[in-house]
Amino acid sequence: MRPRSPNIQNYRPQLTSVLSIANRFTALISVVASVAFVAWLAAAALGPRPYGALYTAAVSPAGRALLVIATFAFFLHLCGSIRHLFWDAVIGFELRAIYASGWATVAASILLTAAAWLVGLRVRG
Repeated sequence: MRPRSPNIQNYRPQLTSVLSIANRFTALISVVASVAFVAWLAAAALGPRPYGALYTAAVSPAGRALLVIATFAFFLHLCGSIRHLFWDAVIGFELRAIYASGWATVAASILLTAAAWLVGLRVRG
C-alpha cells in the first residue's frame, strides 16, 4: 500500500501539528470528563453511599491525576479555541505569530490549570 500524505515517517512533528492533534484529544477528554461530572451529580442525588464511593475514587492518587489531566485538557482546548477565534478573524497568520500563539496556548493552559488547582485546594482548606 502506498503511503498517504503527509507520511508521518518522513515528517518531524511541528508545534502546529502537535497542537492540532492535541485539540482533538482534549475535546475527547473533556467529553469523557463531562460524563464523569454527570455521574458525580447523579451519585450526589442518589445519596451518601454512592457519593462516598465516587468521592473516594476521586481523591485517590489515580483519581486526582485524572482530575488534573481533565483540568489541563479543558484549559488547553479552551485556549486553543480562543486561538482559532483569532485565526477566524484573520489575525495572527504570520509564522512568528503562529508559533508565539501556540506556545502562549500551552503556557496559559499550564498556568490556568495550576491556578484552578491552587484556588480549589485553598477553598477546600
